[in-house]
Amino acid sequence: MPFTPTRPLPYGRQFINEADVAAVVASLHGDYLTQGPAVAEFEQQFARYVGATYAVAVSNGTAALHLCALALDVQPGQRVITTPLTFAASANCVRYCGGEVHFADIDPATGLVDLAKVRALLEAHPKGYFTGLIPVDFAGLAVNLEQARQLADEFGLWIIEDSCHSPGGFFVDSKGQEQRCGNGRFAELAIFSFHPVKHIACGEGGMITTNDERLYRHLLRLRTHGITRDPADLVRDSDGGWYMEMQELGYNYRLPDLNCALGLSQLARAEEGLARRRQLAAQYDAAFAGLDGLTVLAPGRPGHAYHLYVVQVGDRKGLYDFLKTRQIFAQVHYIPVHRMPYYEGLGWCEGDFPVAETYYAHCLSIPLFPTLTDEEQGYVVACIREFLAK
Repeated sequence: MPFTPTRPLPYGRQFINEADVAAVVASLHGDYLTQGPAVAEFEQQFARYVGATYAVAVSNGTAALHLCALALDVQPGQRVITTPLTFAASANCVRYCGGEVHFADIDPATGLVDLAKVRALLEAHPKGYFTGLIPVDFAGLAVNLEQARQLADEFGLWIIEDSCHSPGGFFVDSKGQEQRCGNGRFAELAIFSFHPVKHIACGEGGMITTNDERLYRHLLRLRTHGITRDPADLVRDSDGGWYMEMQELGYNYRLPDLNCALGLSQLARAEEGLARRRQLAAQYDAAFAGLDGLTVLAPGRPGHAYHLYVVQVGDRKGLYDFLKTRQIFAQVHYIPVHRMPYYEGLGWCEGDFPVAETYYAHCLSIPLFPTLTDEEQGYVVACIREFLAK
């Protein structure tokens, strides 16, 4: 009898087990629901996981990007380069500060920003015209930040690494060494997301990592209304244990202990989940090898963290609709940012970044998450083969 799934199959799904539930319940029974010890523990453990010196937990990945832009002092009119193939927040963080967003097209083989096109954009303008670069580790593929750093140093740019798709991922540097995403070796700051479909789920949540103590201390203040209680940072002498100072305009971007307790539990098995993602991706690669009418984005790439498994087909909408009739809910990642009405209102238009636009016309993210069974994956493959055989 043909296999029929007993549940809908989305492109991504959180994996919550009894250990996660117990961790949240224990936090509920504790003395702190927010601003307690679980926050610092999650930060320390996550920094250790990616190999960075410091980590700052925040309310979500978008808040992380915003705080990074603030900490790097993005000013109105300053120009920052990013990729058009990303979630809008990667660009929006610059706009929050009044900066101008510029885009460089992608490498069609990987979906990552094409650093050769970044160089061409930089060389087409006077030095100092651009202030920063926000490369995005798309789908779990890591940008080669060693090469990005060389560009940044040559042209006087800072780097924010958007690693929302790639905790546990890495690229291989020029010395053959693995450089884990977010380790702070090449970017001033890196950010992560703990949305339910990501590798580590906190319900909502984000993290900033850095090796720069000055930026770290600034981020801690920005995260909490611009307020500090640290005696070493106070402008005036303390009047007592209650004393605090708002030293700049900050935000309430804190992550509660409840979320951090869940994040700690999830982090404890992050490598297990990553291994399963890579196993499933390898099985997809084998199933789709040589299949007419379908290509896979960057199959078998070392260091791929596989937040997404992306295929490209001629009739993307046809396949999307067909899979939906079979209870398979694929997704498109992403509509290029420059084609969003808001950014078109800033002057960007169709045809500006043809590689990203061509990619968008054919891409589809199919189910990939640690609890996807081999039988369910086989069903997805069979349905795709059935559609392509029409």
